[in-house]
Order: sequence, then structure tokens, then C-alpha cells
Amino acid sequence: MDKFATLQTDIQNDAIPTCVCEKTMADKTEKFCLNCGVQLGGGVLQASGLLGGIGQLGLDAWKTAALVTAKKLAAEAGAAQGAIAGKARGMDIVIYHLKGLHIDKLVPDICKKVSSTGDYTRVINFAEIIIQKRGELCGVTNSTLGDATCNQINIGLGTRLRDGSAGLPDNLAVRTVLNGIVEGAKKTDKAVELAESAKVTAEITEQQTALIEAGFNSSITSINASIFAIVVIVLIMVIIYLILRYRRKKKMKKKLQYIKLLDE
Repeated sequence: MDKFATLQTDIQNDAIPTCVCEKTMADKTEKFCLNCGVQLGGGVLQASGLLGGIGQLGLDAWKTAALVTAKKLAAEAGAAQGAIAGKARGMDIVIYHLKGLHIDKLVPDICKKVSSTGDYTRVINFAEIIIQKRGELCGVTNSTLGDATCNQINIGLGTRLRDGSAGLPDNLAVRTVLNGIVEGAKKTDKAVELAESAKVTAEITEQQTALIEAGFNSSITSINASIFAIVVIVLIMVIIYLILRYRRKKKMKKKLQYIKLLDE
């Protein structure tokens, strides 16, 4: 009797199933959630892990190739910038010596003309005009620019020695001096080119590497976010399944109690 006291008395005939194995909508929903959870957990998650792994490998390959390309382009850009900087410094060296030897006083516009060529080695082409102007302005019989200035020019060009004795002939002296200036400029040119090339290459490589790393990390984050979203969906389906399973068992247990008591 105590058992009957704990039971509800308003039992309807349709409240007792004809077969405890008959599937209700809750049962179907429970099975659906279970199947979804199993398929997502066992299949989709594995596929996601596989795709994530493939994606990781693909991104690693892309990153490696991108870094190689970036370094190559950086080296090319560095070499180009280095060449420009080297030639500019070479031109500065040539102009410096033309002024230091007072050649610009023999040929006032020589610095401008050499600069306009864009190639400091072409200063050699001005040998004839220098020789001509030296003979006209600082020759043996005349010193139009003044004795002190002509003496500096002649000693600088090597046509006269410091002790006042004769030096090399004009043609040989002038060309020797100009060749020496060009060779010195070339050495400076090369040194500046290498230094500037290394500097620019390092700067561009650093910038491009940072951009590639940022893009790579962003892609990895996107992949991880997608996998996380799938995991959340699976967990939700499993939770729904567990809730429905608990409710179904509780309801079934109560129905079995009714049937057992009625049979008694």
C-alpha cells in the first residue's frame, strides 16, 4: 500500500505504452543527437584534425616559400640600392679631388659637366680640355691664374715637382692623375655599395618577414577557431543527448513501476 501511496491515481490508458520499446519523439531526438555527436566527434573532428594538419603543412610550405622569395627580392632591391649609393659616393669622390687639385679653376664648369654624365669614370674624357686650359692659363710663359694658384695646379697634376723642377709631360701627367682619381672612387664606390646593399637587404627582409609571420599566424588562428567551433557544437549535441537520455530513463522507470503495480 505504501507503494500505491507514492503513485499518481489519475492514470489514463493512453499514458501506458503498449510496448516499452516503442520509440517516442524524445527517443528519436536522443538518437539523432547521439548519432550526430558520434559522427561529429568520431568523423568530423578527425577530419578537422586531418585538415588542420594538412592546413598546417600547407601554411608551413607557403611560409617557407614566401620567406625564400622575400629574401631573394630583398637581396635584389638591396643590390640595386647599393649600386645607386655607391655610384653617388664615387661621384662625390671625383668632384672632391677635382676641387682639391684646383682643376675646377682651370675648367670652371668641369664639376657640373662630370656630374651631368651620371658616370664618374667619364672624367677621363675631360683630359684634353684640362691639358688645353693648363697650357693657356698656367703655361711656362704665362700664369693668368697667378703664380701661387698655378704652382698648386702644376704640382697637383704632376707637371712640376715641389722643388720646382719639371715633372711629367702634360698628356701623361693629367691622364695619370685622372686615372688615379677614378680608381680611388671605384674602391669607395664598391665599399659603399656592399654596405648599403647589406643594410637595405636586412631592413627589407625584416619588414617582409614580419608581414609573412603576421599572415601565417592569422591563418593558424582561423584554422584553430574553426576546429574550436566544431568542438563546441559536438559538446552541445552530447549535452542534449545526456539530458534527453536522463529524462527518458526517468520516465521509463516510472512507467515500469505503473505496469508492475497494475500487474500485481
